[in-house]
Parts: sequence; C-alpha cells; structure tokens
Amino acid sequence: MNLTKRMIIISLSLILSIGCFCEINASTPSLAGGDIDPRVREYVVPTRVVWTSGEDIVNNSEALLLKRSGQITLGSSNPCSLHTGGSILLDFGKELHGGIQIMAWNNRNGSLSNKPVSVRVRFGESVSEAMSDGLYVGKNPTNDHAVRDQETIIPWLGTAEIGNTGFRFVRIDYLGDGFLELKSVRAVFIYRPLEYKGSFRCDDERLNEIWKVGAYTVHLNMQDYLWDGIKRDRLVWIGDMHPETMTIQCVFGRQNIVKDSLDLIREETPLPGWMNGISSYSMWWLLIQHDYYLYTGDIDFLSKQKEYITGLLNQLSGFVAEDGQETLPEMRFLDWPSQANPKAKHAGLQALLIITLEKGAELCSILNEVDTRDRCLKSVRKLRTCKPDPADSKQAAALLALADLAGAKKMNREVMAVDGPKRMSTFYGYYVLQARAKARDYQGSLDVIRQYWGGMLDMGATTFWEDFDLDWTDNAVPIDELVPEGKKDIHGDFGNYCYVGFRHSLCHGWASGPTAWLSEHVLGVKPLEPGCKVVKIEPHLVDLKWVEGTYPVPQGVIKIRHEKLPDGTVKSNIEAPDGVKIVK
Repeated sequence: MNLTKRMIIISLSLILSIGCFCEINASTPSLAGGDIDPRVREYVVPTRVVWTSGEDIVNNSEALLLKRSGQITLGSSNPCSLHTGGSILLDFGKELHGGIQIMAWNNRNGSLSNKPVSVRVRFGESVSEAMSDGLYVGKNPTNDHAVRDQETIIPWLGTAEIGNTGFRFVRIDYLGDGFLELKSVRAVFIYRPLEYKGSFRCDDERLNEIWKVGAYTVHLNMQDYLWDGIKRDRLVWIGDMHPETMTIQCVFGRQNIVKDSLDLIREETPLPGWMNGISSYSMWWLLIQHDYYLYTGDIDFLSKQKEYITGLLNQLSGFVAEDGQETLPEMRFLDWPSQANPKAKHAGLQALLIITLEKGAELCSILNEVDTRDRCLKSVRKLRTCKPDPADSKQAAALLALADLAGAKKMNREVMAVDGPKRMSTFYGYYVLQARAKARDYQGSLDVIRQYWGGMLDMGATTFWEDFDLDWTDNAVPIDELVPEGKKDIHGDFGNYCYVGFRHSLCHGWASGPTAWLSEHVLGVKPLEPGCKVVKIEPHLVDLKWVEGTYPVPQGVIKIRHEKLPDGTVKSNIEAPDGVKIVK
C-alpha cells in the first residue's frame, strides 16, 4: 500500500471516529464550529390514507403505507401515482413536529418527462385544516410562525424535504399535466430523545391516557427552547412555561432546556421591561425559578439570577397602592378567557402578586438578600388588606385560594366546582385543579380531568389544545375525520381571541397540567426541600382502586404503588434512592 492511500485511509478513519464521538457526546464542538442540535430525526410512515381525489387519478395509494428504505432506486416498483388533478390526504397517526420527505420515481409534465415537477403540500393538525384552501380566509388557515401551505418542486428520481411545523395530516396535490410516481411520503419527526423517567398508571385507562398525552404534548414542545406550541407560536412564552416545567419535572426530571429558556427571556428583557410584554409573565418567571430550585437544588443557577431576581422583586413591590390594591400596568393578563372580565383580572393579579412576592422572599433568604426580602414581605402585608371578589371567574378564584386571600373550600363551593368543567381554560385549568386539591376536593378534580381533558381525547386529540370548551363538541366531528354537511368542524368552527379557527394550536404545552397534577396528588409526590432531599408521599385515590408509577428526582427515581384495601385504607410500597427522605 503506498503512502497516499494509507494517508487517505487514516484521514477517513479519523473523520468517522470524530463523527461517532460527536453523536454520543453532545458537548463536543461540531466539525464546522457551530452548535450541535440536541434533537434527532425519525422517519414515520403514514398509518392510513384518509382521502384521495379519485381512484382514476390517484393509483395505488395504499403503497404509501408500506415501510420502505430511504434510498431512491433506478427501477420503480409498486409506486403510488398521482395524475393530473391528483390529490391525497395522509394521516401519520399522531401529532408530530417536523416536515415530510417525498421520494419520487418517474414523472411527466406535459411534453416533458423526468424533470422537476410542482406539488402543493398542506400540513394540518386536523383533517379539516389540511384540506383547507387558501390562506387567511374562511376558517382562518394561516402560515403564521410556521409555513403549513406551500408549493414546492419535486425532483425526478430524487427526494425533497418540506416543512417545519406541527402536524398530523398532510395533503399533497400534483400540479402538473401528466403523472408523478411516488415511492414514499414519510414524516421527518424532529424531537429530543428523552427517557420518560416518570410514569403513572391506575385502574382508570382514561386517566392513564390523559397523563401520557400531557407528557407527550410537552415533549413535542421541547425543541430549540421550551415552546408554547409547535405550530403556533413556537415562542418562549414564560407564563406557558410554568405548567410545562411542572410536567417536565415529573416526567423527564432535570432538563437544561428549562434553564436555557429562562435565561433567554431574561437576556431579552432588561429591567424595567416585562417578559413577553406582560407583567404577570415576569411573575411566572420568578415562580419557575422558585419551583425549579426546589426540585433541583441548583444553587449555582439560582445565584446567577440574583441581580435580576432582586431587581424584578423590587420593581414588583412598587406596584402596590396605599389601600393595598395591586396597580400592575398593561398588559394585564391572566389567560384569554379572563380578558373581558377586569374585576377577575384584578383579583387574579392581586393574588398572583402575593404568591410571587412570598416565593420571591424565600429566594431572597436563600440568596442572603435581606433588604429585598423585607420589602417583599412588607408589600405582601399591605396586599393582604385588600380581598377582591373573583367575579365568578374560576381562574381568579383559584389564585385567591392558592394565595390564601380567600378560603379554598369557599372558593371551590361557590365558584370552581360550579358547573363542572364549564368556564375552564387549558392554561389555568392546572391552577384550578391545584386550588381544588387545596380544598380537598380530589373527587371533583378527577371528574373535571376526565370530562375536560378527556373531552379532547374524544375529539381525536393526541396532544392537548391551546383552548377547549366542551360545548364545542355538540354535533362536532373529531379532528381525524372529514366534516360532512350538517356537522360542526371542531377545529375550524371554533376558537376565540388570537386563536380563531385553524389558527388554533392543537399542541400547546400550557394544557399539560393534569400530568403534573396526577403525579402530585394521586400518586402523591411533593418535594419539600431543595433537590428533593425530602419528599412527601400523600396519595389521594378517591374512586380509584390502585395507582402506581415513578417520579424522577436528582438522585434517581422513586418507585411507588398504592392499593386501596377493603376497609378504605391505602397500602403503599415506596422505593426511594439514597439521599431522598420520604415523609408521609
């Protein structure tokens, strides 16, 4: 072997070695000096053909359901052929993030054969969204934040990848005059390869599915940063992050994406600015800092936030009037369903400010910021002299109960438990559940979870939605079906505020609250000391016979099983890792 050949072999070996090392060690710099994507790509085959424009112009559509290699070959074999006017709608079985890969064999467009041809690709979180025609008209299909409706070129004997959005359904229209032979249409699923360390199982399969769907909803939103939605808005909305963070802790354990997202918003929001332009969202940033520290015990990360934490707490303490009322500026926001109720917004913000300043005072004690701590507590004392009415708002009532501005049992009886899941929201539903647990109404909470979040499952959901109202389901068709005449479109015919019609996100992380709630209140796990050094286990099985699961902590995983005995008492088996003290 001559020297040149040996050098080539050695160089190739080094490149392959470095490449393999980069795959298993994400901290290694990339060969090009850029950032390494923490996500992976997985190819997903459609599970069914929902619709075609006709057998005469779409031939052998079922071939696209076959699992085939990702390599194009010279000879076509068993293709799906789209002829002039041919269209096909595919279902990938569940909500995904990413795009699609179209692999083509032969084609003809007019007199030209085997040249690039045009197709139109429409992504949809529902069948009806993927079938919608035009943009920003009718039921409000959009290309906001991520392009879901586009024309593109498909090469002859080649592959094209299209799209970067949230979807379950894809419609493809051949735009040429002739035919297009397809070998495959595969979803390019992009996600973080995370282990589901937490788990939840009980004798009610509906609750089991709700727990898993909430976990999967947040998992999909763990992309570059922790997003609110994978179709829309694909942004770090810090209020949305609080229920997402609580879900991450009980499913995936400690994840750096939480820290990275908190830092991103802090860096983009120099004081006296408000995060995402909303004063309450700056409060949620502080509450996430508190809850993240309680779970992880990461004092180094908390210490790096010291200057901003104290500055923000001092700023918030200044928005308390002499009569004890909060005077937070615009944009005054709890959640969208509360926007038209100024009294409820005031009550909710009053309570949220108390909760924030009290938790902030705890952080200041840890950080040895005595002056800011004392100022926070002084403002809290003044705020507690004002006890606003919840104005029949379940969101406001929940915050008043959680802040101890009103009795939890009273708020539950008079507001939160009234009409079951009516007037709920997917975002603040988590805090309503927390407040009802504080009122010891665990049965009512489970009933609402089954009805409200279970109602989305009944409508075909595989992830939880930006908003939902059970009234929408009357005479409505699930998202995985074509909408016949005389029926309502659960996606396109409903929605409010900024999410009317198809703009409505059907994968929104703030809707994952039941996952965290079930782990805390039914499985019964609640960290009491930073780093989960002390964890309380207090199950509430109510109408359940048994529950079992796991809960990730920094030291490992807690394994739990509770069984209800004939006399109504609960027998528990708990295995905790070293360094975790369990109290009951």
